Amino acid sequence: MINYFKYLIFIFFSININSVFYRAIIAFFLSFSIAFILYQKIIYWNQKNSIIGEKIRDLGLFGQKKKEGIPTMGGLVIIFSTLIPTIFFSTLNNVYVLMLIMTTLYMGSIGFIDDYIKIKHNKKGLSIMGKILSQILLGILIGITMYFNTNISIQKQKIKSKNLHFLKEKEDGFNTSIPFFYSIYHNNKFNYASLLSWCNKEWKKYTWIVFIPIVIIIITFFSNGANLTDGIDGLTAGISSIIFSTLSLLSIISSNKTYSSYFHFIYIPHIEEIIIFSFSFLGTLISFLWYNTYPAQIFMGDTGSLTIGGVIATLAIINRKECILPILCGIFFIENISVIIQVLYFKYTKKKYGIGKRIFLMAPLHHHFQKLGYHENKIFNRFIIIQIILSMLVFILLII
Repeated sequence: MINYFKYLIFIFFSININSVFYRAIIAFFLSFSIAFILYQKIIYWNQKNSIIGEKIRDLGLFGQKKKEGIPTMGGLVIIFSTLIPTIFFSTLNNVYVLMLIMTTLYMGSIGFIDDYIKIKHNKKGLSIMGKILSQILLGILIGITMYFNTNISIQKQKIKSKNLHFLKEKEDGFNTSIPFFYSIYHNNKFNYASLLSWCNKEWKKYTWIVFIPIVIIIITFFSNGANLTDGIDGLTAGISSIIFSTLSLLSIISSNKTYSSYFHFIYIPHIEEIIIFSFSFLGTLISFLWYNTYPAQIFMGDTGSLTIGGVIATLAIINRKECILPILCGIFFIENISVIIQVLYFKYTKKKYGIGKRIFLMAPLHHHFQKLGYHENKIFNRFIIIQIILSMLVFILLII
């Protein structure tokens, strides 16, 4: 384990000054600076005009009324300050970068519509089915691109013994990484085609029937998870910052033949350009967190939270690490599950006993702890600690 961390240090000190990594560093500071200035302007403008704050629904939580009138739609700045450095410093004809830009703009648009409806018309915003159908459509687009785009592949290197030069062999792009328990047999690799080929080898060509629905479920589930988690000052931004840091590290390793071989990762050609996008997103999230920590001066709204969840899911799919999301995004996962359990149990008990009962005092889970009397700052700090542990756990499980 010590050797692995020594090698990680070597990675950062051995990168060429003209590499993607240094472009990503510049993109990080540029996105942070753009966002920092824009958030400050929005907060000042709102204090002067007091017209863009979202009305807060009365949930009976301590300190809830103090949030009334705080400017929302900070997610617009997240999108803008992420895309500007990405456009300037990344290669825009890269299919992975285009997928991430599309995801950002698409989910940002859905979130913006939802926020607009909340502010101008209805506190509930878009219907649940409206959001889910939108997320399903994005899942279909990402799944089709990952499956059918000819520029997306995994490569392995073999040495040809006669003339001693490297031969590139393309594998299909349907391998993914499953940590630890599967690595014992398959070196962390799992091919979706095996789900069908074990019945009939000819069914391998229909792998898209399995792959695309899995992508849809992942994007829908985790974009909703990020959205539900955005109920305490700084929570979604703080957790997402750690997740983006982890995914950025995984992207750096997967983009290099030497690093990926050493850590037993899947080597993915042309993926290095997404590091610039990841660092840009990370920069604006940290900047947002500056103003969003308790007591919050600005909110991201659904424009930000839906975008964050969709981008995290897409990044994990591009990295062939989607199977680690239940661990890496464990808090988003639990928050989502807590709502599903609460709703299903309430409906079940109401149908059986005539009175609906609840497992949690309030869902999602962070509100349950608020009802128990925990201050939201304490909940934020403890959730951040849990997220750090989860990110470390993911990396350990992937390399052992």
